[in-house]
Amino acid sequence: MNAPGDYSKSMITATPADLTSKQYLEYKKAIQRFPDEAIYVYSFRESRMVYADGWEEILGYRDDEINMLTIVTITSPEYAPFSGELNDKALKFILTKTEHLDQYGFMIEVKKMHKNGNPIPIIVKVGVFKSENGRVTEIIGRNQINHSISLGNVMRYAAYGPDKSAFEDELNKELFRHYAISNKEKEALTLVAKGYAFKEIAHSLNVSQSAIEKRILPMYKRFDVKSLAHLITFAYENHILP
Repeated sequence: MNAPGDYSKSMITATPADLTSKQYLEYKKAIQRFPDEAIYVYSFRESRMVYADGWEEILGYRDDEINMLTIVTITSPEYAPFSGELNDKALKFILTKTEHLDQYGFMIEVKKMHKNGNPIPIIVKVGVFKSENGRVTEIIGRNQINHSISLGNVMRYAAYGPDKSAFEDELNKELFRHYAISNKEKEALTLVAKGYAFKEIAHSLNVSQSAIEKRILPMYKRFDVKSLAHLITFAYENHILP
């Protein structure tokens, strides 16, 4: 069996962006970067990073030094297996799509290791940046420091796109063995914690009651809890719920 992240690692290189290239300078003008954020654009066609901005500020790597392989490997050890598998499964799913590609993406909350060795809480958002003839040619990653998130033992993630439900269901199925929770599951659990019944939650979210049950009940086994009250307590203790 391949190690987590083998698929995504096989698609990337350690070649950094050329900060003097015409493409880089065009992206520098066009792509807005927010405070405490670092951005990359990776080209599958060129098999290299084609844009990097803000990396020294948040993780200590110069923009002409950082590369995709480094970004993958500086994930903190406790998050690395899950992060690697999420990247693998998400990229595999997106690369099966041929339409509306610019609407697909995924998010994960992780810790990345600063060049000085300190762990940094990061919200990573990856999306399709460019496509051609139904094929993804470039992806963009936005990495935002967020000290307000409490990263416990449970990894949080989300999927986006026209097939959002199928995308997230596929990730849930593949990542079940990890201590992880999707945005869709967290949304339902938040309402459960507020005292709403499954039927009320289903009505609020405009889905069936069985859909809510499929979001909540599998968490019993995943988190080794025996009841709904136990699940809610676990969620608070592990910073899933505020």
